[in-house]
Amino acid sequence: MAKIIALANQKGGVGKTTSCVNLAASVAAANKQVLLVDLDPQGNATMGSGCDKRSIQTSVTEVLLDGADIKQAIVRPAHTGYRLLPANSLLTTAEIQLVSLPEREFRLKKALQQINDQYDFIFIDCPPALNMLTVNGLVSANGVIVPMQCEYYALEGLSDLLETIDQLRQSVNPKLIIEGVLRTMYDARNRLAVDVSEQLREHFGEKLYQTIIPRNVRLAEAPSFGQPIMAYDRKSPGAQAYLMLAGEFLRRNKLYAQQEAKNAVTC
Repeated sequence: MAKIIALANQKGGVGKTTSCVNLAASVAAANKQVLLVDLDPQGNATMGSGCDKRSIQTSVTEVLLDGADIKQAIVRPAHTGYRLLPANSLLTTAEIQLVSLPEREFRLKKALQQINDQYDFIFIDCPPALNMLTVNGLVSANGVIVPMQCEYYALEGLSDLLETIDQLRQSVNPKLIIEGVLRTMYDARNRLAVDVSEQLREHFGEKLYQTIIPRNVRLAEAPSFGQPIMAYDRKSPGAQAYLMLAGEFLRRNKLYAQQEAKNAVTC
């Protein structure tokens, strides 16, 4: 069964989609079967994977609203190593329509249950808002990665996200955990970035990834070419950072799986 990870932060511009695309590609490069779910109406993860969101035949919208076959909607973009459940602007209306549908919080979870035995990891790129789409992503997930810029305003609203995660854990998804907090677009020359980074370390402890994603021009260029940074410029600092993150992510999950197995034997 796949480990399902949602990347979420209601603040836009923090490197959420960049992290989702490049973590998925880096984990896939470690010979893992990976699916990326684009749950953002902007469709940036779809475009960043080299798929034209304007020419999609079946998207995540039809899967959520109409019960379309998720297997038919999944595509395999070139140069990525992962499969993709794409999104386009139709997803904007889906967020409104979901409110009136039965089991509205579980639509994505039920769709993923049909295929999650085919993957090792499923990454969900949630929209930059705490709406019904994000709730669907969090209800489907086992864990949440929170990408954050080390800036003052990035800290604002984090408590709202953590509160939402806690509420969902208590009500509908008891297995949901904070997988990790990821520092993105980091500039060590910026004193504020260093201070905020230290605050994050004090608050989240081991949940804070040791890997830090730097500001990098090549990393910013890659989406316009429809490629993960590994395909666009594997030797760039951005590519090396995401490869390191993938390694840290996989090591954490191996240790977690071992601990779960140990606990199961003890019980």
